[in-house]
Amino acid sequence: MAKNLDSKCKLCRREGEKLFLKGDRCYSPKCAMVKKNYPPGIHGVKGRGRQSDYSVQLREKQKAKRLYNLLEKQFKITYIKAAKQKGDAGENLLKLLETRLDNVIYRLGFACSRSQARELVSHGHFFINNKKVNIPSYQVKTGDIISIKVSSKKNKIFNNLVERLKKVDLPSWLNLNNEELIGKVLHLPKKEDIELKVNTQMIVEFYSR
Repeated sequence: MAKNLDSKCKLCRREGEKLFLKGDRCYSPKCAMVKKNYPPGIHGVKGRGRQSDYSVQLREKQKAKRLYNLLEKQFKITYIKAAKQKGDAGENLLKLLETRLDNVIYRLGFACSRSQARELVSHGHFFINNKKVNIPSYQVKTGDIISIKVSSKKNKIFNNLVERLKKVDLPSWLNLNNEELIGKVLHLPKKEDIELKVNTQMIVEFYSR
């Protein structure tokens, strides 16, 4: 499984905002955006300079791609699929990204970051409707029940999970039973349900060039 090996902190600094790629560390004073709030590289301290229209579009695309922990090929395939659907291509793109299984696992609080969620899914720790699914890109549907495999609950990764879930800001389109550790997709997310500072119009314009 291909993955981006670049420093996660540098990715946040390049986009100029926290992308929460390292879980709890992103909320601590050790976060790179707290200590080095400027782009990486020898010229970073000088600031971000003036951006062209292409640069603005590129940065929005890169930000969304890194937020959801996707490589360029995966992201472009998702956009093409979104563009073929009825309705606004940008909104369709966000829906497809949000309903990926690895993102849902992260949203439910079962993982501290999307990269960790992707790894946990790939290792077969989760069931959907009582069937094991180990494909991070699997698209969840309305009514799907997500649960942790019984034997996996003893894994140290899930230590103190119940306490951790109390701090999770659960999106309105998901439901979670904290005691039984079972999540449910109430409905597919709408644009207003997705609290991300991503300008999807810029992404559409980037791929429409």
